[in-house]
Amino acid sequence: MGQLIKLNAFWGLKKPIVNGLALIILFTFGSPYFAWPQSAFTDVTESSGIDHIFKVFEGTFGGGAVVFDFNNDGWEDLFITGGVADDQLYLNKGDGTFENVYEGSGLRTEEKYITQGAISADVNRDGWRDLFITTIKLKDSEDPIPRAENLLFINNGDGTFRNATKEFGLDKYQTFSTGAMFGDINNDGYPDIFVGNYFNMFDGKLHIMNDAIIVGSNQMAEGLLLINKKGKAFVDEYENYGLNFKGFGFGGVFTDYDNDGDLDLIVNHDFGYKSTPNQFFQNQYPKPRFLELGDSLDMDLPINGMGIAVGDYNQDGWLDYYFTNIKANPFMVSQGPAEAFVNKNEELGIKINMIRQEGRPSLPISWGANFADFNHNTQLELFVANGALNPEVFPIPNYFFELENGQYVDRAATKGVNDIGIARGSVVFDYDNDGDLDLLVINQFPVNDGLPHISPTLLFRNDSSRGNWLKVALQGTDTDLNGIGSRIEAKIGNLTLIREIDGGSSHLSQNSVIAHFGLRDAEKVDTLKVKWLGGKEQVLVNQEVNQLITVEQPASQSMFFYWVLGIALLIGLMVLYRFAIEKRIT
Repeated sequence: MGQLIKLNAFWGLKKPIVNGLALIILFTFGSPYFAWPQSAFTDVTESSGIDHIFKVFEGTFGGGAVVFDFNNDGWEDLFITGGVADDQLYLNKGDGTFENVYEGSGLRTEEKYITQGAISADVNRDGWRDLFITTIKLKDSEDPIPRAENLLFINNGDGTFRNATKEFGLDKYQTFSTGAMFGDINNDGYPDIFVGNYFNMFDGKLHIMNDAIIVGSNQMAEGLLLINKKGKAFVDEYENYGLNFKGFGFGGVFTDYDNDGDLDLIVNHDFGYKSTPNQFFQNQYPKPRFLELGDSLDMDLPINGMGIAVGDYNQDGWLDYYFTNIKANPFMVSQGPAEAFVNKNEELGIKINMIRQEGRPSLPISWGANFADFNHNTQLELFVANGALNPEVFPIPNYFFELENGQYVDRAATKGVNDIGIARGSVVFDYDNDGDLDLLVINQFPVNDGLPHISPTLLFRNDSSRGNWLKVALQGTDTDLNGIGSRIEAKIGNLTLIREIDGGSSHLSQNSVIAHFGLRDAEKVDTLKVKWLGGKEQVLVNQEVNQLITVEQPASQSMFFYWVLGIALLIGLMVLYRFAIEKRIT
């Protein structure tokens, strides 16, 4: 009150007027819907119990994380690759903290692998999420060709895993692998895998990577297209599906770009301007074939393709793709399935060729990327994880783009996520089950000295969301059990929001498979449509907001038909048999 009296004296106003103004200020600026400047995200890494930093082998490569509820308790857990260091399996304890349960989980192997990325799916359809980890070599190997098998761990359903790499035939593929992604490309209900491979042969040091070394392009590798054989084995059918290219692979994404109910394929390549550009393939299902359309759709991008984010940013019903790169990151916007994509990074205000930090310019080098509606305003924001190569350039802050008047504006500083560590992978998930999306950024320990700040892997809690929300989990029957690759559409009024269930994206990582929608002040979702892989659709109406719902796919009509037909035939045979017996008796 003393402050109000001083204000009253200063302005020459009567005390009741000042009190009235104070109330107005209180109810206006104190309102949860007033955009008061504050950090949208809080760094809760230390209090959460996450203690991780990726230890890189000789320089550039790694690492990633996967979000998956490995014990089916309703709280999403984390697996984070370690590179030269140990990997970590973080159990979400449901109280805002995580516990590293890697020891005793069955994930430690006798051989010591240098791990890179990770993805998860229910490989054998037993109701438990399994784990696939990419590697580049054994730690103690002197082999000048740095490669090893990737690792598959089957979930035992009791909090532990078993190493099923050899059992599933994966030990025969000795590769230098980076990113991978799950997706059921033949619609048989079993998730398949694409693996991006970087080198076929390399005997130099990995921190010395430049155009001069890459120009020859004779070290490039083919990827792996691992077809799931009914949850019993994986077989590489790369060439059988018409994939005949080599490149410096950094993974990519399975995605239904043309809305036809099957998964197409985008492959990221490093040094694409010197060797093989990014690749873009249309799935020819039911034929076991991919058709290359990169040139005709302007998606054969000659970039350093590090990572990718998928989202319908302009809400037109077609998915758009943001690619991370060195310098400007392409933002490829769909014009429809038969039309070429258009790069709108300049039009949208996110074409950044140079960053000036404390007066010193540096190249932006981006890796992970995630579309999400962090603030529940129905529009997709875009987080981008930036990080120096070795580092040999000035530290680079992350981006956080928000749509304002038709353009994306970088608000990373005000949002509290403009960390200058050496970021690589990034994932979004609702770790505290409060209805909004949180953010995990994988940071790397530097090889060279000289950084003013070394950041560990960071967990950012979302503290600024406003408005209503809906989370949707899928339970497949004919399709992938977690609905990976399927699409969900939420309609509120005349606005339709779409989400595609992620099987691996960002950089060497995989986001939550639970779809999340920000809904502003909508009190119901008018229509919720699930477009399952294979083309079948399921519609729910008038869904309550601020909840997690699970949509279970109905059994296929064809299966039901044959079941009824079988019963009818059995009854018919029994009647005929009875009739024959009675006739013989008479």
